[in-house]
Amino acid sequence: QVQLVESGGGLVQAGGSLRLSCAASGGTSSNYAMGWFRQAPGKEREFVAAISRSGGSTLYADFVKGRVTISRDNAKNTVYLQMNSLKPEDTAVYFCAAREAYLRNSVFSENYNTWGQGTQVTVSS
Repeated sequence: QVQLVESGGGLVQAGGSLRLSCAASGGTSSNYAMGWFRQAPGKEREFVAAISRSGGSTLYADFVKGRVTISRDNAKNTVYLQMNSLKPEDTAVYFCAAREAYLRNSVFSENYNTWGQGTQVTVSS
């Protein structure tokens, strides 16, 4: 089963940018649709973005459209989340997840069976 490790989180001022990475090992990442979710303190985990196995199709939550881009490099077994124009309300732990399936229904966290440990993103006002 694939293992996932996120990196790239940190502290950034409002309006700034971060690029998160999710490195996969122990499997062929091109077999997996990949998603990013986030969880803020006291809130439920929520969908941010997802990308198909080939990288040809993507999904985004409405609250990040235009500010966030998900991409992947299957040769490097890595998925990226480029976040721009960050807001304080984007502060959360960001998780990547994998599912050995097509992109459909990838907005639902229960459809993923592999998760990373998360990386903290803090946006100061």
